[in-house]
Amino acid sequence: LLSLCRAEEAAVIVSGLKNTDVFVGESATFTCELSHPGVKNVQWWLDGSPLHNNLVTEISAQDGRIHTLTLNDVACHDSGTVIFRAGSLISSAKLLVKGISLLK
Repeated sequence: LLSLCRAEEAAVIVSGLKNTDVFVGESATFTCELSHPGVKNVQWWLDGSPLHNNLVTEISAQDGRIHTLTLNDVACHDSGTVIFRAGSLISSAKLLVKGISLLK
């Protein structure tokens, strides 16, 4: 009976996105863990624009539960709000890309 109830339970976010600060040229990684796999319509966004897997943007999922976004070689204009959406679940965090200042 317990396993039957568990199967019908809606997935929840176990561990959400965390705010991340990086310097220009570095990589920023965001991870969101779901309670169980099988959630449909998983999508990553940066400031309202959907992200897709490519050389700069790495999107992966481990066991269908742990979803990871890595933005490589970030620039100042990449600063903004990262959103992970899986079905009706949403988690968001701020990405702050800091320039390197040579002034002391």
